[in-house]
Amino acid sequence: MKKQIKDIAKHEKDTGSSEVQIGLLTEKISYLSEHIKKNKKDKHSSVGLLKAVNKRKKLLVYLKKNKIASYKAVISKLNLRK
Repeated sequence: MKKQIKDIAKHEKDTGSSEVQIGLLTEKISYLSEHIKKNKKDKHSSVGLLKAVNKRKKLLVYLKKNKIASYKAVISKLNLRK
């Protein structure tokens, strides 16, 4: 895991919390974005990118509704909002 995700995790083996899932999806989204820039005709990867973006969006809505402090921390550490 990246350093950013380790900062978000509640403990060393934390992979299931919403915060860590958002971090992992962010990594996946950035990787797929670069991949699609190079391979414009790869439709399967673009579908995967869309699914990852939508899942991250749902998790962010959940965090904003239930754990506002955690939401703000995740947003600032991962630089998601501008």
